[in-house]
Amino acid sequence: MTNEEIRKLTNEEITKKIEEYKEELFNLRFSQATGSLEKPSRIRELRKLVARMKTILRERELNND
Repeated sequence: MTNEEIRKLTNEEITKKIEEYKEELFNLRFSQATGSLEKPSRIRELRKLVARMKTILRERELNND
């Protein structure tokens, strides 16, 4: 998901996606701990995506004030 795609979403949609990605991250970390993780790069990818979404939410929050 690119920055442009994220910016097209509403704040509620972004928040919902963040929750979904955090849950997926939790499951991936659990898989990593048990040694059954197939794609370790997905953890890093999700962390960066969540950070990008939070940054965009914060930008919107600062612009509204």
